[in-house]
Amino acid sequence: MKLTKMMLTTTALTVAAGAAFAEGHGSMADSMTVVSWGGAYQNSQVKAYVEPYVEMNESLEVVTDESSAEAVTKLRAMSEAGNITWDVVDVVAADAMRLCDEGLALEIDPDTMLADAPDGTKASEDFGDLIVSECFIPQIVYSTTFGYRTDLLDTAPTSVCDIFDTDTFPGKRALEKRPIGNMEWALICDGVAIEDVYDTLETEEGVQRAFNKLDTIKDDVVWWSAGAETPQLLADGEVTIGSTYNGRLFSAIAEQGQPIGMLWDWQMFDLDGWIIPAGLPEDREARALDFVKFATDTQRLADQAKYISYGPARASSAPLVGQHAELGIEMAPHMPTDPNNAQNTFLFNYDWWASYRDDLDAQYQAWLLQ
Repeated sequence: MKLTKMMLTTTALTVAAGAAFAEGHGSMADSMTVVSWGGAYQNSQVKAYVEPYVEMNESLEVVTDESSAEAVTKLRAMSEAGNITWDVVDVVAADAMRLCDEGLALEIDPDTMLADAPDGTKASEDFGDLIVSECFIPQIVYSTTFGYRTDLLDTAPTSVCDIFDTDTFPGKRALEKRPIGNMEWALICDGVAIEDVYDTLETEEGVQRAFNKLDTIKDDVVWWSAGAETPQLLADGEVTIGSTYNGRLFSAIAEQGQPIGMLWDWQMFDLDGWIIPAGLPEDREARALDFVKFATDTQRLADQAKYISYGPARASSAPLVGQHAELGIEMAPHMPTDPNNAQNTFLFNYDWWASYRDDLDAQYQAWLLQ
C-alpha cells in the first residue's frame, strides 16, 4: 500500500510494509496518536521519524495532533476521566518534569528502553545531562529567540532589550502568551544580573518587577500561543519584532525567503522531547515504546536536522548533521548551539519552572486580563 501524505492537522495514514523496528515488546497496537506542536517542527518529525517508522510497520495508523501547548492540562483531564487518548507526546522539559512528578508520564530506563549509539555507547551516556527527568526522552536542543522585519526597521536590533525600545524600533511585538521566557527577559532588561533572575522571580517583588517591565510594551504586543504564529505575523507585517522558536524563524528565512532577520542575543535554550502517558493499555504502551526507541536513535535525531535547525539531543548525532534536505545548505551554522549564535545564551532552569509554573501561569493570565 502506498504511503499517503500526513497532514499536520489531525489526520491518519496507513501503510503496509516491513517488520517493527524493535522486538520484545509483545503485542503492539495497530494505531498510535502522536502529539506535537504543529508547523515546521511537526513536519520535521513526520519526515524524520513518522514516515520511516510507518514504512517499517505493517498496517499501522498514525494520527497526529497539535496540542502540545496544552499537554499538561489535557493529560491531567484525561487521567481524571480515565480515558487517555494520546500515545506519544512531545513536551518541553519543564512540562515533562511536572507530568512525571504527578505520575502522568511513564518512567523510562534509557539503557533498556532506548537505542544504543552505533558504537555501543548506552543511551544514558549519549544523552548525558539532557535526561532531566525519569520520564523525559530528549529529542532536541532549541531556543526561543526573536525575529525582526529587516525592511520595516531602519535599525536592526542587536540586543534582546531592544524589544522594549519602541521609539528606535517601532511597531508591534509578538510575545508568547505564557510567562516562560518573557519573565526572564523582562528582568534581564530591567537590570537584574543573569545569575539572580530566578532568585528574583521567587519573590512577589521580583514577579511584580517583571510585570512592570512588560507593562511598558503591553499595548504594543500581539500574544501568540503556537510557534507558527510569529513567522506569519512577521510575514504579514503585523509585527516588526517577535519571539518564537529558532527553527520556525529558520523556516521563514531560509525556506520561504521572508525579509526576516534573527536576533540571537540572550536566546533562551530549552529542551524538547517525548513522554509516554502513564496508564496506557499494554499494547498501546508497547507501540509507543517501540516508536520512541526508533525515533530517538542516533540516525533519526540527525535526520530531523535536515528539515529544521534544532540541535539533536544525542552526542552521537551531532557529527551526522549535514545539509538541508531540500535547500542543500549546511545546517550546523543555523543551530542555536553554533558558537557564532551562542555568545549570549540563557538556559532555562527546568527544576525551577517545574515547581513554580502553575502559580506563575495563573498570575500571568490574570495580568494579561488587566
